[in-house]
Amino acid sequence: MISYNNLWKVMKEKGISQYALIKKYNVSPAQITRLKRNESVSTHTIEMFCKILDCEVGDIMKYIKDDEI
Repeated sequence: MISYNNLWKVMKEKGISQYALIKKYNVSPAQITRLKRNESVSTHTIEMFCKILDCEVGDIMKYIKDDEI
């Protein structure tokens, strides 16, 4: 499973709210919902978040083995 829990920590550190993602950066609310639920998103979405947050992929997502869930 891919976890996006670190995404929310990075957003807080950078001072970027979900509202700002939607209004300033034109991120779809549906994409934010998918990330909150740790559902699949495209590599384009991951790239977009890395650009917005000026971070690396590993800063916002983590692979968790099924037996660790």
